[in-house]
Parts: sequence; C-alpha cells; structure tokens
Amino acid sequence: MNIQKTTLFASFIAISMVFVSCGSSDDPNGNETVDTADADTKVRDVKAQNVFYSIPSPIETTTLLKAAGAKYNAKILNPIENVSKYETVAAKALNLGVYGSDLSFTSIFDQTQESMLYLRCTNKLASGLGISGAFDETTTSRIESNMQNRDSLLAIISDSYWNADSYLKENGQPGVSALIVTGGWMEGLYIATQVAAATKNEGIVTRIGEQKLSLDNLIALLESYKAENETIPSLLTQLAELKKIFDAIPVTATETKTTTDTTKGVSTISNNSSFKLTAEQLKQISDKCAEIRNKIIQ
Repeated sequence: MNIQKTTLFASFIAISMVFVSCGSSDDPNGNETVDTADADTKVRDVKAQNVFYSIPSPIETTTLLKAAGAKYNAKILNPIENVSKYETVAAKALNLGVYGSDLSFTSIFDQTQESMLYLRCTNKLASGLGISGAFDETTTSRIESNMQNRDSLLAIISDSYWNADSYLKENGQPGVSALIVTGGWMEGLYIATQVAAATKNEGIVTRIGEQKLSLDNLIALLESYKAENETIPSLLTQLAELKKIFDAIPVTATETKTTTDTTKGVSTISNNSSFKLTAEQLKQISDKCAEIRNKIIQ
C-alpha cells in the first residue's frame, strides 16, 4: 500500500473502516450496493455510515491538526510491539481498528518509517482475522479519486465495511467488523483528547464534543450484534459509561436536514449542532476514554 495514498485519506477518528476491505465493488463510480431485500443489513449499513456522519473529512482533520500546532507524538500511540500479544479474535479486531487509526496519525505527520511499521501491524492482525485483502489498491484509488465528495467516501467506506462483514459472518465471526470500527473510533477519540490536552485548541475540543453523535450510532451498531458476539455486551457496558458523560453536554441544533435515498428507501436526518464542553467534561471524557482504550490495547 502506498504511504502517500494513505496520507491522502488519513483521518484520526475511526478511519479504520477504510482498512477492512476484502475487495472492492465492481462499480467504477464508487456507488454503494446494498441488498434491499435484507432489512437487517440495510439497517446496520445505515448505522455504520452514521458513525462517520459527524466526523470531519480527512482534509479537515489534517488542516485542523496543523492549525492547532499539533506535533507528532509517538508516545500516545499503541506500541507496535503489542501486536504480538493479541491472540483472541476480539483482541485482534479491536486492535486492528486501533492500529488503523495510529497508521492514519503517522501518515498525517509524514512519518514514513513509522507508517510502514503500523502498516505491518494492521496487516498482521488483518491476516489473523482472515481478511488479509484489507489493503486493496482499488479501494485506495477510489478513495483518492473521491476525496472531495463526502457522500461517495461514505459509500466506499460502507461498501468496504460490508465486504469485510459478510466474509467474517460467513466464517462464523459475526460482529467482528463492528469491533474493528469500535477500536478505530476509541483510538481516534483517545488521540484527539491527547492532542487537545497538549494544544488547548478549541477546534479540536469542539470535534471531541461532536463525537456525542458518533458514539450514539456506534452503540446502536454494536447493539445490533450483541446477541451474536460474546465480547460486545461488556464493551457496551463500558461505552454506556462514556455516553453518560457525553449526554451531559448541551447541544444547540441550528439546522435540521433530511436526506432520502430513494434507491435504498432510507432517510437520514442530520443537523448542524454546536457542542460546548466545559474543562471538567473534557477531562471526564479524556479519563474515561483512556480507561476504555487502555483495556483494549493491554
């Protein structure tokens, strides 16, 4: 996988979805294909996409980090030597997501050598899960070609996610793809809180507040798998504790917009909302996030 291409779509919050492709769609335009006859799949697909709805685009993320004066700090990432101790399917899946976000962070700061090391970690875990085709060049090219089109990016991400999800489910591992997403999201949030602590940048603090929406959708996604995967219930308990902190953040909605996809018969409601975190709320989020993340990588 070309590290320069990785840099183009690196986003430090939950971008691990990009890294779980087992193949790519035959559609050269990057359009998502969904079996409309499968209602459960359709619902989960929407939940998976919604995890990303309030996340800044890759370009926004890179600009925000650099404008904040953020510096590369390898100490906040999951050490590469940890990769050898992840033996269970759940540990591999969660940390594939973690290392995916770490890979993105190294790429944003043009740390080529570090990026290659984290790429090896993700490849090792993906191989251990039976999805060694995760770093598909065609998918990477599609992402590169659609950098300015958020809807297309979401469709490609969703397509990649469901390719991996279908493979894992067919091989007796339902819910594993959702664990990959969770690991990536948690590591992204952890990195964001660490950067916020170092820079005191209000823009990053605001982005952290916006993850209130992503967390709700992440929990909904995991809920849809909890009867199928024994690891997910305990993870949901931990995330519920984080949700309590986010729920205390006041939200001011300034505009509500409903978008309907007539092909899939799905409506998505979005709004431009403002989130104002107090210093204490930021600390609570940071502490709880670190607690959950450290359990994942231990």
